[in-house]
Amino acid sequence: MTGQNGRGSVGIVSDVVLQRHRLQAAAAKFGLEVCFSGDPERLLAQPGFPEAGLWLITLADEADHPALFDCLLENTEAPVLFGLDQAPASGSPEYFRWERRLLGKLEQQLGELGVPVVPAQLDSKASLEELAEQGPETDVTSELPQWLRPATPGSVAEEVWVLCASLGGPAAVKAFLDSLPPGLPVGFIYAQHIDGNFAEVLTRVLGRHAHYKLKPAEENYRVKNGDVVLMPVEHEWTFESTGVLTELDTAWPGPYGPSIDQVLLNTADHYGAHCHAILFSGMGSDGVIAAPLLKAYGSRIWVQESASCGNSSMPDSVAATGCSGFTGTPEQLARELVKTIEKSCLLKGRQKRDTA
Repeated sequence: MTGQNGRGSVGIVSDVVLQRHRLQAAAAKFGLEVCFSGDPERLLAQPGFPEAGLWLITLADEADHPALFDCLLENTEAPVLFGLDQAPASGSPEYFRWERRLLGKLEQQLGELGVPVVPAQLDSKASLEELAEQGPETDVTSELPQWLRPATPGSVAEEVWVLCASLGGPAAVKAFLDSLPPGLPVGFIYAQHIDGNFAEVLTRVLGRHAHYKLKPAEENYRVKNGDVVLMPVEHEWTFESTGVLTELDTAWPGPYGPSIDQVLLNTADHYGAHCHAILFSGMGSDGVIAAPLLKAYGSRIWVQESASCGNSSMPDSVAATGCSGFTGTPEQLARELVKTIEKSCLLKGRQKRDTA
């Protein structure tokens, strides 16, 4: 059966409500009409059998519903996809990989769907709400290395890392922050392509479990150790010579806000070699222009490895510049940061002793 949009219609059967919801959301995103969504008992009780062009079946245990398969064989000649993977949490890197696999299976049966990739529709509010309710990505609370003294609460950060992300970024950045021990002598600036109306829920995503809490940029504020300062979407922000943040009257350059290239350049203009960057999951190539300039300052530039990304285009593009010094999962990036800070502090300690 052909749906109103001409791309076909699907029927969804699952005995797990959340799985039905996620399959229905994915089908709608792919431009497909959902003519039925329910559990096996509801389908069997239908007075008339829905005319779907394709059936998606995912069950906790197929052996629990033997009558379902007989019903499908008797009532439809449409293709039936059994044994679909259980959908992971919305907004996670695993979810985007699951979504791509589902799209491939749908296109094998229905042909090219021509699903548009729209940068403005990055991480939905619903997926962020779900992500905000999840526990930490790691069950192990890491601790500061014994050679590192905890940063004094409220102390101004001398080292700043810019966390850059787009599609799939909130889940990746959350996993990164969840893996860090408290008290690191470092501040973070977070540049995330996202709808400005999602800032409040994004704050809850990154603020519920991590030791490093997200806070919006404020006029005349200096980045402190332990901060994760979110760059607003609407207007460009930069640093005064004194190190305080200030908002400009102009929009961010480029098609998306905040411009990751511009955030990196503005931060490096003040912090120089003490400004570093991590490029997380995202589409496009934002960051490619700034990466060589930061490297010339002596900054560190790291990227999330492709397999763990919801979309690896952005970190892959920066890696292709040859500027990246480390690649890893969000958890590996967190461990590498702790090691890097520890080495830097040990080196500073030796230099102080040598000059004493």
